Amino acid sequence: MALKCIGQYLKKTADEGLILCPSSEFDLECYVDADFAGLWPYEDKQDPSCIKSRTGFIICVANRPVIWSSKLQTDIATSTMEAEYNGMSMAMRDVLPFRQLFFAVARGVGLSDEMLTVFKTTVWEDNNGALTLAQMEPGQMTPRSKHYAVKYHWF
Repeated sequence: MALKCIGQYLKKTADEGLILCPSSEFDLECYVDADFAGLWPYEDKQDPSCIKSRTGFIICVANRPVIWSSKLQTDIATSTMEAEYNGMSMAMRDVLPFRQLFFAVARGVGLSDEMLTVFKTTVWEDNNGALTLAQMEPGQMTPRSKHYAVKYHWF
């Protein structure tokens, strides 16, 4: 039976797993998401870790996952935007050093500068408030986001 890649991956069955299909474009993508106080209605309401948000992200090179993570956030978020923005900040702590490592290795193995200039990095985020805040200049914040400006708005 011949398998054919459809999109980024081809899922066969739960028993056979996931077949990843590399892309012909050699780029870096990060998919990041967070929940807002995800365990609040299900766990002990007096336990502080139950009201923390969870961040998950996957960093892919040429549609192949190379780094993935799922962690509780260290701070308690007061809004969905704050949880998502904190998640984006956590993902960028891995994206930026990995990008520098990639360029160092690429130059070491002799990849041409032409290939390195077309290398792009994309971070996918689904919260409009977090995206708007991420695109602001450092030092510009909204009144509702000032309290976490310095800690998370470094990228």
